[in-house]
Amino acid sequence: MLTVAPPDAVEIRANATFEALMWAMARPGESRELPAPGPAPVAEALIDLECTAWSDSVELRRLIAETGAALGELAAADHLFLEQPGDDLSALAALNCGSALYPDDGATLVVAAPLDRGPLLRLRGPGVDGTLELRIALPSAFWELRETLCLYPEGFELFVVDGPRVIGIPRSTTIEVL
Repeated sequence: MLTVAPPDAVEIRANATFEALMWAMARPGESRELPAPGPAPVAEALIDLECTAWSDSVELRRLIAETGAALGELAAADHLFLEQPGDDLSALAALNCGSALYPDDGATLVVAAPLDRGPLLRLRGPGVDGTLELRIALPSAFWELRETLCLYPEGFELFVVDGPRVIGIPRSTTIEVL
């Protein structure tokens, strides 16, 4: 008879993080609670041996390497982690947006940015009941570049992490800067 070992604390946290990310993506713009703050638990939940990742953070690069994932060039990465997005949007301009034939090849971008500050945004699309307005402390140029890069179905998935809170914005979501 096979016995299954009970999950350890890391696995429990990764499962809870994955569930929060799934619900964040299903309901764009709605905040979800992560079991631990910051982008590190997101990396633990999303990255595995089959992924290529890039990060501007030394700590996250170390964590990514521990998962067995390849650390790759920005343009080829499946997952990008920006802890210091600032006004330099070169990372966003280089990120993989998939193709019309394979839109799911688009990258997942995880950005650390304060919620409830920054330009007022109006979201609409699948998972949004009508429209939803929120603030994310990313420059307006970020959203303009996203619109330029993302001709649906191409695009990238976005998670914004603020401490223990996360919101998801899929490529199918339309964002208007108000």
